[in-house]
Amino acid sequence: MNGPKVGIIMGSDSDLNVMREAAKVLEEFGVPYEITIVSAHRTPERMYEYAKSARERGIEVIIAGAGGAAHLPGMTASLTTLPVIGVPVKGSSLDGLDSLLSIVQMPRGVPVATVAINNAQNAGLLAVRILSIKYPELAEKLERYRQEMYEKVLEKAKEVEEGFGKIGG
Repeated sequence: MNGPKVGIIMGSDSDLNVMREAAKVLEEFGVPYEITIVSAHRTPERMYEYAKSARERGIEVIIAGAGGAAHLPGMTASLTTLPVIGVPVKGSSLDGLDSLLSIVQMPRGVPVATVAINNAQNAGLLAVRILSIKYPELAEKLERYRQEMYEKVLEKAKEVEEGFGKIGG
């Protein structure tokens, strides 16, 4: 994979702590990405240019995080045919519910995949899954990731069972 395949954008630097988790996942899977601030309200021209030029720059998936009114994912999706994954970022007043509802309630014809509040990790994983359709090496890495999760759950189950006795008995 040459050049960034995923664009991670956010409305403000205050979203960086959340959006950093998507970047970590992409790094874990070896997916090149770019990350920047693009505000739908404060820099609408920048948002427009970012979304309109993403495909020609080699971006294949966009992860857009936003809090409050959270227009960035939807407005970005309205300007491109690339898949857009919205990450509702928990704000200070409504615990992120305002962002979640803003992102998930897109009008027909302008889809935005939406993950849970502050769950940029799942946004990163969803981007990897989307890319795995085109890049088989990512599908293999995802399968290993799933197996590792499976084994971790079994280890935890064993610890619980040994600490409290077998389940049901």
